[in-house]
Amino acid sequence: MTTDANPKSACHIANRVLQAILAKQLAPGTRLGEQQLCDLFGVSRTLIREALTRLVSRGIVTVSARRGWFVIEPTASEAREAFEARRVIELGLLRHAQPLTKSAIQQLREHIAREQEAIDGDDVGARSYLLGDFHVCLCECLGNSLLSNTLRDLTARTTLTAMLHQSSEQAEDSCSEHVDIVAALECGDVTRAEQLMHAHLRHVEAGLKHIRVSDPLDALRQALAPVAVSKKRRAAGVPAVKPLPLSRTGAS
Repeated sequence: MTTDANPKSACHIANRVLQAILAKQLAPGTRLGEQQLCDLFGVSRTLIREALTRLVSRGIVTVSARRGWFVIEPTASEAREAFEARRVIELGLLRHAQPLTKSAIQQLREHIAREQEAIDGDDVGARSYLLGDFHVCLCECLGNSLLSNTLRDLTARTTLTAMLHQSSEQAEDSCSEHVDIVAALECGDVTRAEQLMHAHLRHVEAGLKHIRVSDPLDALRQALAPVAVSKKRRAAGVPAVKPLPLSRTGAS
């Protein structure tokens, strides 16, 4: 991720929004009000619009002239495409990887230690962010900062689609798989690391099968669904749908 030490820069604001998405603190479809963001960051609307425009170009935010700025709501199909793109990038990098330096291995181990600490402390936001950021950290350790930015955006898209609460057990499994990948890299076995990464991404993607496709008419459909009544009451003329209550002023 491109960093900017200035907390009032468009780059910093865009990165903070992205970090919140990766930590599952901003759900799909969340409205990003310009004035609220201005108040939070203490900057002008012009700067907020610049930051959000950056996220639009990266496919993380969408904008409507009438409705404003919103976190994207990717479909399950779009998430699967993002996972496929992640596989191409991550497996390709590992396939052609040079042996990692000791400092790179140490960096990855420290990252995994933070993952485990977040899991042990039941910090759902931190563990979600760190488990996803491991892949970006690995990409950087493999020497490709350009692809690491792309990978972070793809990870955000898959995170937004799989916003179902991840159990501690699933988080533990992901962390353990990260440990195995780093161990293979430390031994110089990039083929093994690639195989482990492929299996790991498949495990993460498997959670998509539990995603429930949203139905915009669901609430209305439930409200207007026929009320279950017994045959005896139906024969007596009891209506199948609950009558709407009369207002106090309109009752006669």
